[in-house]
Amino acid sequence: MRSIWCSLLVLTGLLLGLRAAPDALACDRNGWVIALDPGHSPDHPGAVSARGVQENQFNRSLAEAIQHVLRAAGFGKVYVTDEDGAPKSLLERAQHANARLASVLLSIHHDSVQPQYLSSWTYQGKHQSYSDVFSGYSLFVSTKNPNADGSRRMAEFLGDEFNHIGITPSLHHTENIPGERRELLDPRRGIYRFDDLLILKNTHMAAVLIEAGLIVNRRDELLLGNPLYQHSVAVAVETAVDRYCTAVHSGTH
Repeated sequence: MRSIWCSLLVLTGLLLGLRAAPDALACDRNGWVIALDPGHSPDHPGAVSARGVQENQFNRSLAEAIQHVLRAAGFGKVYVTDEDGAPKSLLERAQHANARLASVLLSIHHDSVQPQYLSSWTYQGKHQSYSDVFSGYSLFVSTKNPNADGSRRMAEFLGDEFNHIGITPSLHHTENIPGERRELLDPRRGIYRFDDLLILKNTHMAAVLIEAGLIVNRRDELLLGNPLYQHSVAVAVETAVDRYCTAVHSGTH
């Protein structure tokens, strides 16, 4: 059932990539600078998946897929914040995007859960932690971002497009436990408020942190690591970016 759903999701994403919105010309795709920030680094890899893969590897793969789809769609000035290969702090990444006069920053992450939800299993002879309790994506915005309204609008477009291809939000960040208790702004779109995320509050442009899914979920991890699934997500992101760009240029933002 999961493989069938994945195939349908991929097909939907490919069809989305072929559709042309009537007002697409309102967006100056080649003139827009888009910053993609793959979360974490080899030195600080982030969460660990159910099968022992570090989060930064998932983040990098998805960011590259998004960059490829955006460039193919005509967004000629999309770049990754650590493109020079040098390690950068979160503040430096934000400053770099500001210096490039980016119109949008998307910080790409993959999610985990709090320790009380983790269980143990053995995969390829090694003990690993997993949790199949939660599934889905999450979107974070900061009201301390100078373009907080734009950030919220960008997040709404992302949530719409994720829902459109059949991905549902995870609401586990509302749990009344230490490390969570995040304010849920939009349950249908999976949008949370997290004011003090450095990469969001220190950028001057619309900025959204995307938790693309829970890599500690054993089923979801296989999807999240699948290049075809990543492409479907990337097509959804491109459609959302184009919608936001069009809204800005048409004055409806």
